[in-house]
Amino acid sequence: MSEHQQPRKLHDDEVPVGNSLVRRLVETQFPQWADRTLDRVQSTGTDNAIYRLGNDLGLRLPRTHRVVSQVDLEWEWLRQLESQLPVRVPTPSAKGEPGIGYPYRWLVYPWLEGEDLQHATGVDLSKAAREIAAFVAALQRVDIGGNPPQGKRAGSLAPLDEGARWAIRQLEDSIDVHHAMAIWEDALRAEPWVKRPVWTHGDLLAANIIMRGPNLAGVIDWSCAGVGDPACDAQLAWFFPPESRGVFRDALGLDDATWARARGWVVWQTAMFIPYYRETIPDAVATAKLRLQAVLDDS
Repeated sequence: MSEHQQPRKLHDDEVPVGNSLVRRLVETQFPQWADRTLDRVQSTGTDNAIYRLGNDLGLRLPRTHRVVSQVDLEWEWLRQLESQLPVRVPTPSAKGEPGIGYPYRWLVYPWLEGEDLQHATGVDLSKAAREIAAFVAALQRVDIGGNPPQGKRAGSLAPLDEGARWAIRQLEDSIDVHHAMAIWEDALRAEPWVKRPVWTHGDLLAANIIMRGPNLAGVIDWSCAGVGDPACDAQLAWFFPPESRGVFRDALGLDDATWARARGWVVWQTAMFIPYYRETIPDAVATAKLRLQAVLDDS
């Protein structure tokens, strides 16, 4: 992408973020990194523009005002989380400020080398399922002292009911809407999480899991992190084929109610995602359709 070419907008209220703007932000706020190469990363993420700065740093710049709070969340909490987790997370190195027409705070963070699980090759998926389950279990054991935030996807599904039903109906040309609605209703009826709130990642998708060779190396994109019901992190199960899915569930010891709520999270997230991004990020939409179909087939 050239210095002046703008990437395709994902949101109507999105602030344009191009290479020239980001270069000037770096030069004015972090002159020690001004001579580094700068490359936009083609990501399926929807909240931030992602850049690679040199070999060992990355940048995350919010696209809209709705996600600016993520900057402070990651700045405040990732360092505390990383010290208690078995794999690396992108603990921010520096916080950028608004400037040169760009209105939001933004982050500089260490670049985690590897391939995301969605695209990694030669991975034993059952082994990966066990390693990721061990990471999730460690995250749930993190000391939640202080005043941790509520996870954006770690609460009740009930407030999402109206939007979920609307979104499911938009997919009547491609899925069994009645079946999807039944899974959603099962999730709403499932016994709620009544144990202590635990830390959740909130967006634990294969694209956010970094593999280095056959091993789990890191977990990125913590913008939805917070405490609450861990069912949202169980939705990764439907990335895996059935055998590895069972390995993941057994390793975490997930009961039927948590499993039902996790299925509900998959239905909600994919049904909301598919119609909204159908034209702008078709590759990510195709992946979402596969996860949704996996839930429909599994149940």
